[in-house]
Amino acid sequence: MNINPPQNRLSGSPPKIGIRPAIDGRRQGVRESLEETTMTMARIVADFLSANLRHANGLPVECVIADSCIGGVKEAAETAVKFQREGVGLSITVTPAWCYGSETMDMDPLIPKAVWGFNGTERPGAVYLAAVMAAHAQKGLPAFSIYGRDVQDSGDTTIPADVQEKLLRFAKAGLAVAAMRGQSYLAMGGVSMGIAGSIVDQPFFESYLGMRVETIDMTEFAHRMDQAIYDPDEYEKGLAWTKANCPEGKDYNSPQHKRTREQQDSDWEVSVKMALIARDLMVGNPRLVELGYAEEANGHNALAGGFQGQRQWTDYYPNGDYMEAILNSSFDWTGIRQPYIIATENDALNGVSMLFGHLLTGAAQIFADVRTYWSPDAVKRVTGYQLNGRAANGILHLINSGPAALDGTGQQAQNGQPAMKPWWEITPAEAQACLEATTWHAGMTEYFRGGGWSSKFRTRGGMPMTMCRLNLIKGLGPALQIAEGWSVDLPDAVHEVLDERTNPTWPTTWFVPRTTGAGLFRDVYTVMSNWGANHGAIAYGHIGADLISLASMLRIPVYMHNVPDEQVFRPHVWTAFGAMEPTGADFRACANFGPLYS
Repeated sequence: MNINPPQNRLSGSPPKIGIRPAIDGRRQGVRESLEETTMTMARIVADFLSANLRHANGLPVECVIADSCIGGVKEAAETAVKFQREGVGLSITVTPAWCYGSETMDMDPLIPKAVWGFNGTERPGAVYLAAVMAAHAQKGLPAFSIYGRDVQDSGDTTIPADVQEKLLRFAKAGLAVAAMRGQSYLAMGGVSMGIAGSIVDQPFFESYLGMRVETIDMTEFAHRMDQAIYDPDEYEKGLAWTKANCPEGKDYNSPQHKRTREQQDSDWEVSVKMALIARDLMVGNPRLVELGYAEEANGHNALAGGFQGQRQWTDYYPNGDYMEAILNSSFDWTGIRQPYIIATENDALNGVSMLFGHLLTGAAQIFADVRTYWSPDAVKRVTGYQLNGRAANGILHLINSGPAALDGTGQQAQNGQPAMKPWWEITPAEAQACLEATTWHAGMTEYFRGGGWSSKFRTRGGMPMTMCRLNLIKGLGPALQIAEGWSVDLPDAVHEVLDERTNPTWPTTWFVPRTTGAGLFRDVYTVMSNWGANHGAIAYGHIGADLISLASMLRIPVYMHNVPDEQVFRPHVWTAFGAMEPTGADFRACANFGPLYS
């Protein structure tokens, strides 16, 4: 399996980080003494971020430094012009000394911004930081404050560990915000089975994410299949790869509901075509121009999408499980490549949740029902097994059809432990192991009358994971919930008993959120009881703090999380809305400043 080089699949260039060296503008000695130190500070920040960050598409992150230090309004304006020309999507202002706050600050209302004021006693960088934070607050331009805990000596060019952490957290979240701006969500179909998340709210996408919503009817799939509007050579390659790498498992249908071998072979063919077509609809395919389909070759410039499927499609055609599982994974017949983000049942809100996780990590995401809370007593009653370890106080059964990326098997590794890695770090052997850990089962025709193939695997235990969900509430707007935790292993026999009580043809992740003994994370049951919808998006790693920073940039409050307080990083002005009650302050601040693009 080859590893594809990073590429930008969408129109436009990936956003860049703008570095703004601010300086005391007084000449005849003051500014001159600070020029080299200030510009050096900008360069070390740029070098640090470029060395430690990649875009989700795998391309390196570029930093753009102002042409000169910024001592006043003219240089601030010149820097803004350069940043606009260069495609800067977020800015970081750095200084070791006092500067004129409102004259040097970044005034662009649409890009996330942070300020690092050097903690040194020789020059008052911290005084500038406090002054410019007040200016940002007064002008309604929230900014993140970065201030090292320990005093450094003048001329120290190292970045302290706590400053590094905040720089990376801000930059990752800011890049995610900038990456969404101007892109599309492609709704392939409409509302699935009355699921609220698939009532795609276009004003939300426009006002909060800066994205547009493109909509098509699912008949476009039938149209393209019937008229062969796809690359026939790639179709043959994809079908052969699928037959070689997607082994069939047990057919769980009762005899009267089984499809014939001929029907099942046809279902494979349709499934592969659907994957090709969905990808082409999202990002286009220049090969279609050669085939005489120039309009179809354009695609919809979609950063994420969703497929309705049930029931209007699946009552007649094969389901979308193969399409969703393969596209959401980090590999297919083309090799190892960036995952596509496709939400099952066109649950756009879970699709956005998946998109957040992918943009922050560069890794594939798991889409799942938050299906069942299994208490220790219930597991003991049904299986005779006593849960233990991290699972001792109960587990959540995360399970759904198609869209759980095959990366979710946990067959990749970091430091010898199971993982879901950024796609550019995955080896061919790891991708192959994910395929071999997955079996494909004939779709249950009670659900999917048109047949199809569903993936089945069990996530390896021991992976740190973060589950999140974006919800829309009338009168409130969007709100995010986050649960950090771990995947856990169960003995085979116990897993089989629990798994086969529901649809046994779908992927399973046994998940335990980190509980605190109080509030909404009092225990595992309370987390399940307060989850806001039937779906959740699961990312590898404990990325809750990054999600909180991202949400604050978009003015989306977080109403439920178990991230340690010391890791929460929001714009400095948030404390003014109620420092003693941070959750309420988050809601008040987001309401006060309103959607980023309103």
